[in-house]
Amino acid sequence: MKPIIFTPYLKSVIWGGDRIAALKNIETDQTEIGESWEISGVPGNETCVADGPDKGLPLSALIDKYGARLLGEKVFRQYGNVFPLLVKIIDARRDLSVQVHPDDRLAGERHGCNGKTEMWYILDTTPDARIYAGLSRQLDPVSYRADVAAKTIMNDITAHESHPGDIFFLPAGRVHAIGAGNLLLEIQQTSDITYRIYDYDRRDADGNPRQLHTELAADAIDYTLYPDYKSKPSELAPGMDRLAACEYFDVRLLTVDAPHAVDYADGCFVIVTCTEGCIELDCDNSVTMLHPGETALVPAERKDFTVAGTGKAVTAHIN
Repeated sequence: MKPIIFTPYLKSVIWGGDRIAALKNIETDQTEIGESWEISGVPGNETCVADGPDKGLPLSALIDKYGARLLGEKVFRQYGNVFPLLVKIIDARRDLSVQVHPDDRLAGERHGCNGKTEMWYILDTTPDARIYAGLSRQLDPVSYRADVAAKTIMNDITAHESHPGDIFFLPAGRVHAIGAGNLLLEIQQTSDITYRIYDYDRRDADGNPRQLHTELAADAIDYTLYPDYKSKPSELAPGMDRLAACEYFDVRLLTVDAPHAVDYADGCFVIVTCTEGCIELDCDNSVTMLHPGETALVPAERKDFTVAGTGKAVTAHIN
């Protein structure tokens, strides 16, 4: 199998902007695009193969067809036909709601699904853009509920200036929000469970207040104070930096100015998103081109491949 490109699933939302279509160089009449789901196996929001012999197949059907050839033996044994990662590009023209995600245990008990640990890699920002991540002062469930009721919860969350190249790792339980002006790449567990804590008193398209999940969130929040909520890359090799690593994903940044062999996935699929320039994926002398905002899934059976061209790419796999 060659690297697989999916038709992105574009979502219009009240806080969305106009930068995703520009980044991906696509024409669309859709407005307020806040999210481009690049690779998704979330039921009801699956991405489908864009071209080739499997054109139109949703991701779950692709896994049914190829199994371990696509995912890798270890991943296929663990996850079956559930693709374990969800990759999005997010454009926040306005502030997103303050949220928290449950961990696997809580999500399993309440919803019968995975929790959500995620990471953000900032692609672009406007002046004064902010990321909100982590508590700025000690809370407990009682003081948390009081501050939500008083609408002062934003005073309890650490605000970070955000700039292109910044990294935020968000384990399940960490309170967070994407501030206006951020364009970012998000890599997360496959889960669509979000507890909304605060939404600036906004209303939906029908004029109703957006639903909050105050009580569900109270048990999901990690109330621990940490010294720093912004992550730093670690160099693994010339041109290769690790951005985030946990039991759910290993995310790396490749800076490409010469052919670069990729062989670190240990029999797992590799997701590649071009963030700058033009990236070439060479698998057995078959070349797939990626431009900014484009994402490809390299099947596990193509364990060793070469990244060439000039630019930057973010990769994700499971160790």
